[in-house]
Amino acid sequence: MKRITVGLMTAGVVLGVLTMSGCASQKTPLWNGKDFAGWKLFVPDKNVDVGTVWSVKDGVIHCKGRPNGYMRTEADYSNYKLHLEWRWVERPSNSGVLLHMNGPDKVWPRSIECQLMSGNAGDFWLIGGTGITVDGKVKMSPGRAIRVRKKEKSSEKSVGEWNTYEIFCKGDTIRCYVNGVLQNEGANVSEAVGKICLQSEGAPIEFRNIYLESLN
Repeated sequence: MKRITVGLMTAGVVLGVLTMSGCASQKTPLWNGKDFAGWKLFVPDKNVDVGTVWSVKDGVIHCKGRPNGYMRTEADYSNYKLHLEWRWVERPSNSGVLLHMNGPDKVWPRSIECQLMSGNAGDFWLIGGTGITVDGKVKMSPGRAIRVRKKEKSSEKSVGEWNTYEIFCKGDTIRCYVNGVLQNEGANVSEAVGKICLQSEGAPIEFRNIYLESLN
């Protein structure tokens, strides 16, 4: 059953992938490990060369962390498990995974953030008017971003070690696990479809092994 068309980048070619019903889940690379085909690199200052902010080496994305901005998918996604790995390379700082991003590119766009700030990975941030219900309480962002704290103590690893984020977006629900620990979950999300962004916001950070699995 067709639900929404999403993008798959293989060898730099854009392919169509469908959210399916009754089919076995399989990994769909969200990043091809070589370049930024299928992604847009964004900073608000048009005079900044985005190639000085993001680069790729040996199958790893390196983000300088300044200026603020993000790399985002060109395609929209829904009903998926997102897997990615990250690590701090100099000092722990700030970043995030923006889910269901909609609207124009800006800092920061309408989205629901799964936080990557050191010590706070697993927090939700509601940006640009988005909302979610957590533990029976409705959380909405008005004119400013709203934080929804993670459930457990930090499950992050030390600087230089790779961490794993697994984020489940099914229907109007979101669950996020940091290194296998359930840190946050909510329902009734205001945005259930949209782009996926990785933030530049603070200090150098690296990403690798980014893929999706369809949730039936």
